[in-house]
Amino acid sequence: MNDKPLIVESISRSFGGVEVLRDFSLAIARGEFVAIVGPSGCGKTTLLNLLAGFDKPDLGHVKSNGRGRMVYQQDGLFPWSTVSENIKMGLRHFQDEAARTRELKEMLALIGLEGFEDSYPHQLSGGMRQRVELARALAGDTDTLLLDEPFSSLDYLKRLRLRRELARLLRERPRTVVLVTHDIEEASQLADRVVVLSERPAQIRCELNLELDRPRDPTHPLVVEAVYRILTALGLEQYGVESVESVESVESAQSF
Repeated sequence: MNDKPLIVESISRSFGGVEVLRDFSLAIARGEFVAIVGPSGCGKTTLLNLLAGFDKPDLGHVKSNGRGRMVYQQDGLFPWSTVSENIKMGLRHFQDEAARTRELKEMLALIGLEGFEDSYPHQLSGGMRQRVELARALAGDTDTLLLDEPFSSLDYLKRLRLRRELARLLRERPRTVVLVTHDIEEASQLADRVVVLSERPAQIRCELNLELDRPRDPTHPLVVEAVYRILTALGLEQYGVESVESVESVESAQSF
């Protein structure tokens, strides 16, 4: 079995004459949680779409082994389907109905939504909908989870709860994970490795390894240190770590 299920080799990608990625390489180990951070518009989502196979590089190669699932900023739940029906969309590879039902019950228990099987998305809170989205993505034999700012539409307290929830789910069902986020604290709290990108065309500015068990307290010294190191790599260390949640918030502060 390949111990590097995601490999990007010297890729370049442009859109309408705008060079987004140039000679970019990255390898992600099986079971690793990698967070990608960087300035707005630097190519983070483009990279995720290339990893997912939704886009193709102009040059270079992307190698992806195994089944992958995407989770987006705005949940992709079908509004006309119940919680159970939405999760079952991730269980279509099960041929046996009894096995599919057992898996569904296990996923509902994992996300703590027993009793909401017949609820529709509009009857759930934002955090509950995102838990259903995570359950659908983790259901079955998915090997890789690709997360595109999955919690950014939630308030800060809900994001904290969902980070802890994600850490718990991954402990129960380990996956290779790539998270694209503007939230530096989120990246530091969740990832085994944080990859900091430059302005486009994106290059890897630095990488940070965090050898710390999850879930992590956002005030843990190593998390706080990682936040500061990322800010420093982005040239934003003057804003400190106490009040900065994301690259976007710092960029907004710079506009005043």
